[in-house]
Amino acid sequence: MGIISAIGNSVAENHLALKESRSGIGVLELFPSRYAGILPFGEIKLATATLKQKLKATAPGITRTSLLAQHAFEEAVLQARLSEAILRAADTALIGATTVGGMCYTDELYHDANKSEQGSQFLSNYDCASVNIYLQQQYAIGGVINTINTACSSSANAIMYGARLIKAGLAKRAIVGGVDSLAKFTINGFNALHILSAELCTPFDEDRKGLNLGEAAGFLVLEKEEDAIHKTQFAALTGFGNTNDAYHPSSLSENGEGPYLSMKQALEMANLLPESIGFINAHGTGTENNDLVESVAMLRLFGTVPDFASTKANTGHTLGAAGAIEAIYSILSLSEQEIYPGLHWQQPIVATGLQPVLQYQKKSLTHVMSNSFGFGGNCSSLIFSKTR
Repeated sequence: MGIISAIGNSVAENHLALKESRSGIGVLELFPSRYAGILPFGEIKLATATLKQKLKATAPGITRTSLLAQHAFEEAVLQARLSEAILRAADTALIGATTVGGMCYTDELYHDANKSEQGSQFLSNYDCASVNIYLQQQYAIGGVINTINTACSSSANAIMYGARLIKAGLAKRAIVGGVDSLAKFTINGFNALHILSAELCTPFDEDRKGLNLGEAAGFLVLEKEEDAIHKTQFAALTGFGNTNDAYHPSSLSENGEGPYLSMKQALEMANLLPESIGFINAHGTGTENNDLVESVAMLRLFGTVPDFASTKANTGHTLGAAGAIEAIYSILSLSEQEIYPGLHWQQPIVATGLQPVLQYQKKSLTHVMSNSFGFGGNCSSLIFSKTR
């Protein structure tokens, strides 16, 4: 696994921050925006120039999104002991996800187009697939390459897609994950939807006022269990489900049909009863619609809802990276046998009465669910299970 987020530049740093209930959401320091000092964000405190130097990245027009992806990708590949030869093999797949991609430099592209007849160095990176094209070129990855963009469920779907490639015999291993950087494109867009909070977000709280945007990258390496006998196995991906309630471009249906069905499908694939789930890493954005609907869906499926919390109060909502980094957090819960609490919560949503976990705690866990729900009603749920 590999990760970079507002709470740390590695898996170990993210793990420590979660245990200490630290949030990385605060004032923008590196990203230029008219909302700096007005709205809080989950910003990674590494300048783009520093990332370039650290990663020895010299490609013209390379974006911050691609640099964050490379950072997390290298940690995951190193931990999984994937050699250059293995990366080049035709049975090594790369499935990445993003919502912003190279669009993080829309302003620069626009200015270049107006002042230069030679075009812009950022034009080639404006493609949605630019991040994975960059990684493929850097590491000569030889197998299936694909990019998934289903909004906030993107990297959860990338994980599913990679698993399906392995099951179908189209890959022996899959490097899966997602990335998004802060961008004016998304900041202005989400602000236009009136769902950005001027305060720290409070997932599942009755007085929640919206989400805080963040940036992050996370990648995981999937292999068949028999192919990873001599490697550290953090968890098994035992179930997943993807549904779409086709209700509204940016809202989920009131009865939570999409979330309910995605969680139900994941349980059915894993051949588990609802009571087998020990913890849910909830999507929990802090918005009025999402938190209510997710609560309704959990009550509908589980009856007595298991321990749950959202880590978006730690990192901010990282869009296309959310499913991957929260999958990593769920796997850390399993491997370390511990639960990371929701932050800033004060009172339950009146309509549901649910309370997230509020304190870090050790707990015996066998199965953990991770939810990621995207715009357009695209809903994905993953189940990770203890291996040893």
